[in-house]
Amino acid sequence: MTAQLCVTVTAGTTAELRRKRDAVVDADLVELRLDTVSDPDVAGALNGRRRPVIVTCRPAWEGGQFRGAEEDRLRLLDEALVRGAEFVDVEWRAGFGGLVDRAADRVVLSMHDFNGVPDDLVDRATAMRATGAAVVKVAVAMHRLSDCLPLAALGAQSTHRHRAVLIGMGEFGLPTRVLAARFGSQWTYAGELGTVGQLTPGELLDFYRFRSLTAVTGVYGLAGSPVTHSVSPAMHNAAFQATDVDAVYLPLRAADALDFERFGRAFGIKGASVTIPFKVALFERVDEVSAVARRIGAINTIRAEGGRWVAGNTDAAAFLEPLRDRVSLAGKRVAVLGAGGAARAVAVALSSTGAAITIHARNVAQAEEVAMTIGAAVGGLQPAPGSWDVLVNCTPIGMYPRAGDTPVPAAQLTGELVYDLVYNPTTTRLMREAERAGCQTIGGLEMLVAQAHEQFEWWTGIRPPIGIMKDAAVRRLAEFTRHEDHVV
Repeated sequence: MTAQLCVTVTAGTTAELRRKRDAVVDADLVELRLDTVSDPDVAGALNGRRRPVIVTCRPAWEGGQFRGAEEDRLRLLDEALVRGAEFVDVEWRAGFGGLVDRAADRVVLSMHDFNGVPDDLVDRATAMRATGAAVVKVAVAMHRLSDCLPLAALGAQSTHRHRAVLIGMGEFGLPTRVLAARFGSQWTYAGELGTVGQLTPGELLDFYRFRSLTAVTGVYGLAGSPVTHSVSPAMHNAAFQATDVDAVYLPLRAADALDFERFGRAFGIKGASVTIPFKVALFERVDEVSAVARRIGAINTIRAEGGRWVAGNTDAAAFLEPLRDRVSLAGKRVAVLGAGGAARAVAVALSSTGAAITIHARNVAQAEEVAMTIGAAVGGLQPAPGSWDVLVNCTPIGMYPRAGDTPVPAAQLTGELVYDLVYNPTTTRLMREAERAGCQTIGGLEMLVAQAHEQFEWWTGIRPPIGIMKDAAVRRLAEFTRHEDHVV
C-alpha cells in the first residue's frame, strides 16, 4: 500500500486561498482551510479546481480559527457538499450527525487531542468508524516517540472499508507523517502548519521520497535529542536513492533512551545512528556491542539482526580520517574537550597515534573515567595557553542554535591545529578565532560524512559514493542557513 499526499492551504482571503490552491503541484488532494479566510466563499474556493479537495472549516475549540456560530459553520460545510467537494472535514465533537448521515461517503470525521494520546483512543476510533464516515481522522499530540505506537496499532485495523488518517502532532510524531503507509493512513498532510509538525510538500516528496515509501520500506533513523538540525537524514536518504535501496532514514527525536528503545523495537527499525545524549545510555540497552564500541564505552550505530540489536561505533575511525594528510600526531600534545560519547571515541582513536592526551571536561569524574580507559591525563575545564599542539572540541558548544558560543576563549588558542566536531555551522566561532590565531582548522563535517559512510555500509553491505553523502550534507546545511537568515 502507498499513501496519498494532501497539501493544506491557508490564506487570509478566498481569492488568495484559490491562488494558493492552484499553485499546488504533485498532490493527490488539497485541503482548503476556510476557517483561515476573512471572507469564506465556498463557490469561490471550489470553482475551477484542478484536483480533488477536502473542505475544512475548523472551529477555535478544536484548534482552528473559525469563531463564528456553529450554524454558520455547518452551512459552509453543507454548501461544500452541495457544490461537489470531494470531501468535507467534520469534527466528531461537533454533533453534525445529520450532515454525516446524508453524505457519509464524502465525510472525513476528525478528532484532535492537543493534550496527548487519550487512554480511550481505540474506543473513540471505534465509535467514529461506526458512523459510516468515509475516512476517520485522528490527530493527537505526541510527547514521546513511543506515543506513535498506539497510532500504529490503530492503523493495523484500517481496511478499504474503514479508511483512516492517523497523525501524531509535533516533532515526536514525524514518523506518522512520513510513514503514512506504514501507519495505515489513507493520506498524509503537508503544508505550512509547522506548529503542529507539518512538513512541506518538498520535504516529503524530495527529501524523504514519499512517493516511493510503502508499508514494507525499511526504516532507519537518528536517535537523539535534539535532531531537527541534523544532516544525517540528508546523507543517508541520498545514499539510499543512489544505491536503489528501499529504505528511508528519519530524525527520531526521543524523550530518553528507553523511549527510543520502545519505539524502535516495537516498530521494527532496521538500524539507527545514535547521537547526543544517547551514545552512552543506549550502550546499556542493546543486545550486543562490538569490541571497538565496548572499549569506547559508547555507541553511535545500531543494526537490527532478527530481533536483536547489535551496536558499533564508527566515530573513532572517522575521526582520524581527516587528520591523515594534515598532521602526524606522534609526540603531539592533544587536548580533548568533553567526556561524553564523542570524546570517548576520539580518545580511543588518539590512543593509537602516539599522542600525549589530556581530557578537559566540566564533569571531572567522567573525565577521569575516559582518561583511565586510555592512560591519558586529566586537566582543568579549559587547556592552558601553550599546553597543547592539537585541540579537539567534542562538546556541543558552538552548535546551532547557539553558534555564537565557544568552548575556549580566543586568547587561549595557541596551538597548531583545532579540530571542532561541531558541523552546524560548518565554520564555528572556535574555528574562526583559531584561524585568526594562526591555527589550522578542521570542521566536524568531514568526520560526520566519514562515520555515516561506514554506518551505511555496515547496515546494507553497500559502499555508496562518499561524494553523494557529502554533497547532500552541504546542501542541507545551506538550506538551514537560508531558513535562519530568512527568519532573522
